Amino acid sequence: MTKPSKKRVILVAGPARSGKSEWAESLALASGKSVIYVATATKNLDDSEWMERITQHAQRRPASWQTWEVPVDLAATIESAKSSVCLLVDSLGTWVANLLEYDRTQWQEILKELLEIIENCDCDVIFVAEETGWGVVPAYPAGRLFRDRLGSLVREVGAIANPTYLVTAGHVLNLSQLGSPLNNKE
Repeated sequence: MTKPSKKRVILVAGPARSGKSEWAESLALASGKSVIYVATATKNLDDSEWMERITQHAQRRPASWQTWEVPVDLAATIESAKSSVCLLVDSLGTWVANLLEYDRTQWQEILKELLEIIENCDCDVIFVAEETGWGVVPAYPAGRLFRDRLGSLVREVGAIANPTYLVTAGHVLNLSQLGSPLNNKE
């Protein structure tokens, strides 16, 4: 009798247009499981450039993959997934942007719930996340809030995930093999 495989949590982080979504898609395909693409973006028919980006992502995915649009309720989506699936969450940055209106206390509760569910979920989950903190500190409060929340979230997910990848300039680095994790307490 074969032992059931343990769920995997994978983080794929990197800058814009680096290839991180494509790498995450290849990992999902290699999982051998039914893939559910969890799109955190919301469609905006008035923004043709945004819709073109969404279309490009959709055209790369196999027709057999399901797509769920989940702009906010990410924790509940992960919690409800069966062990036979691989969720590909693209992206954490868009999800954070969708929640910027929440105050610090609400955000901390949402974050705590999400991290607990990631730790205890039954399915494979691949997260795509933008690395936005490599530049200057934004000059406006909403930009700083977004950057700080996303940076902290990526670090927290990175502490759970194995492996964690950095994709930049079209190259993939396995940070779990090349690096050493920091103590996750800031």
